[in-house]
This record gives sequence, C-alpha cells and structure tokens, in this order.
Amino acid sequence: MFTITDTAAEKAVEVLEKEGKADWGLRIFVAGGSCCGPSYGMDLDEKSKEGDEVTEKNGLKVFTDKETFEKLQGMTIDFIDDGQQQGFVIKGDTPPSCGPDTGAGGGCSSGGCGSTCG
Repeated sequence: MFTITDTAAEKAVEVLEKEGKADWGLRIFVAGGSCCGPSYGMDLDEKSKEGDEVTEKNGLKVFTDKETFEKLQGMTIDFIDDGQQQGFVIKGDTPPSCGPDTGAGGGCSSGGCGSTCG
C-alpha cells in the first residue's frame, strides 16, 4: 500500500473543486523510467477504469492501474510548498539498482545513468 498525506489529499480535493470536478479523482501512472526506477505522472480522471485499484483518503479518490499500484508500494504521495517549489511529489526509498552497492562501481553515475539519478 502507498500513503497519501493529509496535505496531498486536501490540496488535490481543492484543485478538483476549483476545476469544477469535485466528484473526479487523481490518476497516477508510470510515465517512463531509467536505471533509477520509474517516473510517474499525475492527471485528473472522471472515474476508475476496469482493473484499477482505487485508494481513498479524506474525500480524494486515487486511481492506479495494477502495475503502478505495485510500483508505488511503500511510497508516499505528498504536496510540498516551501516558497520555492510547489507541487505533488512521490517520495520513497531509492531503488536498489541506484545505490552504491549495485556492482556498478558506485551507483548510477558510475553505471551509466549520469544525472538521471539523485
């Protein structure tokens, strides 16, 4: 299971209401990847699709396909606003293939990923 913070749920509900889509939800999907793991995308969606996992938190529905749901295990969806950055983030542990013990001689930058990690 992944975690949705109260802040993220409240901000997403606020966005949905502002867009006139209060009964919609947030779709999270895998949007590509690298040696450091998947990249994720987020969008507004009217309803779940066949086979979706639906997670709810504080009135927010989050839709994910099975692949995305599995990749999000142990991750946290949050909303940050620190004065310089604002937005939804997905936080979690660095994938094992990206750490210093990968056998690639020091992690991703030595393993050919360059600045895609970190």
